[in-house]
Amino acid sequence: QVQLSESGGGLVQAGNALTLSCAASGGTFTAGTVGWFRQAPGKEREFVAGIRRQSGIPSYADSVKGRFTISRERSTLYLKMNTLKAEDTAIYYCAVSSRNLILSTMASDKEYDYWGRGTQVTVSS
Repeated sequence: QVQLSESGGGLVQAGNALTLSCAASGGTFTAGTVGWFRQAPGKEREFVAGIRRQSGIPSYADSVKGRFTISRERSTLYLKMNTLKAEDTAIYYCAVSSRNLILSTMASDKEYDYWGRGTQVTVSS
């Protein structure tokens, strides 16, 4: 059973940077697909970024492309967020799928087996 724990969230001014971390216990980030999702108040959870073990190539939502960077070590997943905007305000979750998801399914939260509890990111404008 993989347990995930996010950290690094907080209150930051627009234009600044923040790095989120996700620690895994009972497993690693070297298998399957790992990703970051976020959920803003009143909105559905949405895909932010992901990496497939097989290719190691990251994928990003259009809204964060060029600003966010996902990376991983054996038991820690990171999301470096630059040039933050007010619309990036959300609870951020890391997630793990035991499968090597293809691009068309990586953005679906239904494909992920394990989730962290989330960390709040608030960007003030």
